[in-house]
Amino acid sequence: MGFSNEQLERYSRHIILKEVGAQGQQKLLESKVLIIGTGGLGAPAALYLAAAGIGTIGLVDYDCVELSNLQRQIIHDTADVGKPKVRSGKESINKMNPDVEVVTYQEWVNSGNIRDIIRDRDYDFIIDGTDNFPAKFLINDACVLMGKPFSHAGIIQFRGQTMTFVPGQGPCYRCVFVAPPPPDAVPTCKEAGVLGVMGGIIGTIQATEAVKYLLKLGELLTGRLLVFDALTMEFRKVKLASRQNCPVCGENPSITELIDHDVHVCNT
Repeated sequence: MGFSNEQLERYSRHIILKEVGAQGQQKLLESKVLIIGTGGLGAPAALYLAAAGIGTIGLVDYDCVELSNLQRQIIHDTADVGKPKVRSGKESINKMNPDVEVVTYQEWVNSGNIRDIIRDRDYDFIIDGTDNFPAKFLINDACVLMGKPFSHAGIIQFRGQTMTFVPGQGPCYRCVFVAPPPPDAVPTCKEAGVLGVMGGIIGTIQATEAVKYLLKLGELLTGRLLVFDALTMEFRKVKLASRQNCPVCGENPSITELIDHDVHVCNT
């Protein structure tokens, strides 16, 4: 284990934490996190993970930066409008921390490519930064079938929620929500609006969960849904239970292959 003088200074506040130390920082530098969606949730998660020294960060997003994104998607700036989000994200990360290898995937995530993307660098942890139910169920199912831990989150208006799935340690997303609602039954952020800072609050919690998982620290949000209301400034935890008849992680799963519920993935 050897750090350059620059790395010792950059990560000094981590290294002096007895729970992290030099070994923990080395672990982060060797870790790989995949972020699906570089929008309101994925943007702050990516920046904080990069600042923490995660060695490899994968960014998945098909979209290009729009002016309306800049109210919350802090990894992009005005000069990036029209640029692919994954390229803008990579440039922002490497400008802040050149230690990080950023792998970009400018494509819609679907049942045909999500396994290959996760396998590409054998990612240790996945962050769901999408804003639609078909994408969230696809990510959940892929991670369950591949035995990969991931952080789910969603934000809309003044509310946000997040939970963490670790194989064998609690319920998956389908244990809680079972199946996507009918199309157009639940509005998106584009339709209902979202307070800009919500992505920062919830996205950084997702990044925290990733770091804790990688370093085996504390208690993860497994078996618990953390719900936040910005208007009342209240956090609450809802206990979740695994379902024996869950179609993907239950005792007799009926979902053994990935399916698409919609044509593409958006992000907050």
